[in-house]
Amino acid sequence: MKRRTGQDRSITANWRPATRAIRGGTMRSEFGETSEALFLTSGYAYDCAGDAAARFAGEQQGMTYSRLQNPTVQMLEERIALLEGAEACRTMASGMAAMTAVLLCQLQAGDHVVAGRAAFGSCRWLVDTLLPKFGISTTVVDARDPQTFADAARPETKLFFFETPANPTMDIVDLRAVCGIARERGITSVVDNAFATPALQRPLEYGADVTAYSATKMMDGQGRVLAGAVCGTKDFIENTLLSFTRNTGPTLSPFNAWVVLKGMETLDLRIRHQSESALKVGRFMEGRVPRVLHPGLPSHPQHELAMSQMDALGPIFAFEVDGGRKQAHALLDALQLIDISNNIGDSRSLMTHPATTTHNSVAEEKRLEMGVSDGMLRLNVGLEDVDDLIEDLDQALRAAGL
Repeated sequence: MKRRTGQDRSITANWRPATRAIRGGTMRSEFGETSEALFLTSGYAYDCAGDAAARFAGEQQGMTYSRLQNPTVQMLEERIALLEGAEACRTMASGMAAMTAVLLCQLQAGDHVVAGRAAFGSCRWLVDTLLPKFGISTTVVDARDPQTFADAARPETKLFFFETPANPTMDIVDLRAVCGIARERGITSVVDNAFATPALQRPLEYGADVTAYSATKMMDGQGRVLAGAVCGTKDFIENTLLSFTRNTGPTLSPFNAWVVLKGMETLDLRIRHQSESALKVGRFMEGRVPRVLHPGLPSHPQHELAMSQMDALGPIFAFEVDGGRKQAHALLDALQLIDISNNIGDSRSLMTHPATTTHNSVAEEKRLEMGVSDGMLRLNVGLEDVDDLIEDLDQALRAAGL
């Protein structure tokens, strides 16, 4: 008999997050493998023509095509949903595929979106450039103040879209307040939770309708593959999102899903350790640079809010130098251990200059409005010994005149 574990929600609902991250969603074949199997197949065979017809009609359970279902991908989707506390999850080929799909699947010409102004550069491009091309109007607000969402909402507003913590400014959004405003007005709230992951923050617990992820980041956590995910109610995933993804095809490959499954086994351990290291590095940086943007530090203007809705503050923070781009680049060029890279969530420590990398496509006026200055640097603290990281930063700061 085929043995399956991790599929019965009455059992998995009692598991704690670290257990869900390892066991959630696991399906075993007749071989009884302990590690999740990797199903590298594009299609599936049927015992008879009637079975094929029944599956496509939705009258028989089973796989039809890997653009729609794949056993390895399905295991990852169930695991993410369990960690999130969501009814369902749909994975995508990348984080931006997830963000694009979650917006376009539920919007049409004439609709209106209110979005947080501090956001990843590509997410701002979606809001500022892509949506208006389809007749969808947008208003960008300072998401740190929940009232801005209420003030910007219109009768045709269908969606609130924001990140918390925001990339790279580390702005924190009051989830309960903003999602509450959305619920009162019948507006769908979509939260980009990539910086925190469900290991540290679960927006659905605060009233969010949908969460979206770049699983490339902490979920894989080792810089290996691209992946994205969207979590929500079963009705939203199956009746709103699925038809969009089925027909447009931003499909996650089984191999990438398998890699992320392996990464999630250590997610809780990694993200908590990296959070502790990032806080130590942030404290060191506070005495060396003009401004540190780390929600875990009391100097952050939204420190108390961040502490109230996150289990830990994550591995990423930003800081600013007074010498603009020239000094920021000099600091980067002096690094000996930390890599210059625009990725985040990696087990390796990485630093980037957002103004010339992740937010290069954002017009300067908008970038400055977002709070992304020429002197800003974003640091992803990895799993190296924190004292080695501090020593590297110390010599790089001195080399840059800080």
